[in-house]
Amino acid sequence: MAEEVRAKLEGDGFAVANVEALGEGPGFRKVRRELGVTAFGVNAIELPPGIETGRHFHDQQEELYFVHRGRIEMTFNDGDTHVLGPGGLARVDAATVRKIKNTGDEPAVYLITGGKEGYVGRDGRLPEGEAGRAGPSGGR
Repeated sequence: MAEEVRAKLEGDGFAVANVEALGEGPGFRKVRRELGVTAFGVNAIELPPGIETGRHFHDQQEELYFVHRGRIEMTFNDGDTHVLGPGGLARVDAATVRKIKNTGDEPAVYLITGGKEGYVGRDGRLPEGEAGRAGPSGGR
């Protein structure tokens, strides 16, 4: 049985890590740099209870937010607000103004991925000689 990943490990064509091992305390965890991601931007952020980010938007980069731990409140444009808990997702267009606040009693950790024109369609394939589905995503 495989052991749970608790630190950053690299192999031939892959890197794995636990977000908690990529930094301590509040602020950015540089996932892209630490894992060698080149196709899109990705960071994790730890936000203490009651703290909020400044309002911001992007020129080109669409973002996807995923809440790993805690609860965050996302406010868009002129005040449309939504609360996301563990497993919560939000896609935000580049030009959409957004602000994030930790509304929980514990530090919130959320992952942000961003990019532009990155989707390539269903291109998953099976290794030569293998039959069945191409992994858990079915090649998506």
